Amino acid sequence: MTTDAHLSVFEQLDLPDTSLARDTYAYAAQATPAYIHDHCVRSYVFARAHAQNQGLRAGTDYDDELLFVSCVLHDMGLSEEGSNGDQRFEVEGADIAAAFLRERGVEERRIAVAWDAIALHTSDGIAERKGTEVALAQAGIGTDILGIQRESLPPGLADEVHALLPRQDLAYGFSDAIITQAKTKPHKASPTTFIGDLLRRHLPYGAYPSWYDLIDAAGWGDKPVGVTARRRAETPQQVGTLYMEYLEAGDIEGLVSLYEPNAHFVPTPGTHLVGTDAIRKAMQQMVDSGARLKLEPREIRQADDVALVSNNAILTGVGPEPVVSTTTEILRRQPDGGWVHVVDDPFFS
Repeated sequence: MTTDAHLSVFEQLDLPDTSLARDTYAYAAQATPAYIHDHCVRSYVFARAHAQNQGLRAGTDYDDELLFVSCVLHDMGLSEEGSNGDQRFEVEGADIAAAFLRERGVEERRIAVAWDAIALHTSDGIAERKGTEVALAQAGIGTDILGIQRESLPPGLADEVHALLPRQDLAYGFSDAIITQAKTKPHKASPTTFIGDLLRRHLPYGAYPSWYDLIDAAGWGDKPVGVTARRRAETPQQVGTLYMEYLEAGDIEGLVSLYEPNAHFVPTPGTHLVGTDAIRKAMQQMVDSGARLKLEPREIRQADDVALVSNNAILTGVGPEPVVSTTTEILRRQPDGGWVHVVDDPFFS
């Protein structure tokens, strides 16, 4: 952007008119792509609106210049300098911002606040406890990325800001920038962070550990307890094995555990059940009738966390003659690594 354009943005959005604010704006504009820089400026405008909505006064209840600087620099971790570092992008950005502010003689007390605001801007439940500027920065950033609290913005403000600083599909561009960094340097994307979760979705299945994978690899031998004590199906093939075991044992809750809460189940031709309660009643009827089931795998097609399974099935104990069918089942891998039904139609044919 040209100097005139800078002036226009400052005037139209009533941004803090200080030498530090203008230096910060120009520095971030040079270091980050336009869609990132514009997002950072919008984040400040939305943060300021949230402050006004809470009855907070600039200069009295919070440091407006510091809030602006924190918002405008909060994604410096996605700059070229940030990409070259080895820390997660929030921390890289905080360190870059601190160095920039220190070179301009900003007090260490204020630098510490800016560092927290930037390093913690993705840390729900923590940023809001670290001071007014930190909390407001996260609120404004969250509004611009995910629309959090957008309903509390003054009418027309978002339209005005977007007309001046278009979104340019920010949320997806931002996500792609993070993924690009993480693929190059996976150590910048701990599996326990949202960055790790984002990276996991863009790698081949099983290439990046989940939380439960980390537990299994810890070496302490911890096992599931309480509500998770039942064995989980580690593969799509194991769902059928557990189903037969639970049915023979009369373990109704074990059978129910093999379905998602809103799963679809067809216990008999023409009967379509949805949800845990309905499925539990159907399983109770099967157990009470003395039903037994034999499943032989026919075909399994897996794509990442979803699998299409077909079994040859023989059901006995529910009538004078065995019921022979070919099942159609859609399974999904759960956050704990276990596979369960999304759709279970045991009477496909």
